[in-house]
Amino acid sequence: MISRRQLLEHAKSQGATDIHICANTPIHFRIGGKLVPVTKEKLSPQQSRDLALELLTDEQRKLLEERLDYDLMLADESGRYRVNVGYFDGHVGATIRILPTQLRAIKELLLPDTVRDLAHRRKGLVLITGATSQGKTTTLAAMIDEVNATQEKHVITIEDPIEYVHVNKLGIVRQREIGKDTQNFHTGLRAALRQDPDVIAIGEMRDYETIKIALTASETGVLVLSTLHVISIDKILERLLSYAPGGDEEQLRFLLAESLQGIIHQELVPTVDGKQRVACEILVITSAAKNIIRRKDGFFLRSVIETGKKHGMVTMEESITGLLEQKVITEGVAKSILANYR
Repeated sequence: MISRRQLLEHAKSQGATDIHICANTPIHFRIGGKLVPVTKEKLSPQQSRDLALELLTDEQRKLLEERLDYDLMLADESGRYRVNVGYFDGHVGATIRILPTQLRAIKELLLPDTVRDLAHRRKGLVLITGATSQGKTTTLAAMIDEVNATQEKHVITIEDPIEYVHVNKLGIVRQREIGKDTQNFHTGLRAALRQDPDVIAIGEMRDYETIKIALTASETGVLVLSTLHVISIDKILERLLSYAPGGDEEQLRFLLAESLQGIIHQELVPTVDGKQRVACEILVITSAAKNIIRRKDGFFLRSVIETGKKHGMVTMEESITGLLEQKVITEGVAKSILANYR
């Protein structure tokens, strides 16, 4: 039976981002965005259980039995890993995310210059949006690094878990992990406001309390960077307003219109060399965008992006077309992505 160390080393040598340990199926790696079986034999339920439980301490195994799910961070001399162990149809399995060991700068990610410009805003809210596993955390880390490397500012991050570790450069970056350094996002955010921040980075906006405090902070002269799961910029208002309790929608619209500086919506697309690149569309908040946020449906934000090139806005079609012209992606990939933006 393969050991934990062997499994992790093999996954990294293959360039995998995730490992799936599941009963009655081979071990799978996610490579270049696709699931690939890497063992000939299927794991028996006992093998899946043994391999998953090898990731946990005795105390963590007891908590798994109580909760049926357990999340943890693993770190060793070779890297850092985000792990979920849980029950699936009565059998124990695990999913392991291999976290990058090196920060990548905005330039390395080949992101538009507007991303750097948004990182240099003095105050307000900047959102990085997209579906799960589309590189949002990597872009957030790159923006934090941009601030850290170029400005004498105090950055506080609130993360679950900490994926990229920052070292102080021109600025100071203090990282807090949910469950270890603070109870949850909104309590950590409330505390951050009393810690003399210039920039607050929130790993993910998950509830109304966090959203409201973040918007309030951005109004008081702090730059707030965060991620949000949403399938397109069209749906951003719908998603954010869905968190608001009855009667608070109008207030949330007002806060968004006043505080939002920009939205970077991205997708990781498979490239011809078997890797992945970020394609993105960017909305920079103008007076027209503010009026839409206050009064209309988010669908109308699409027209703002399409006519906002002079403000640094980028459409997904422009981003994808650029990758296609550079022969980085295939026509099939381009068509499949753009089908969701027309």
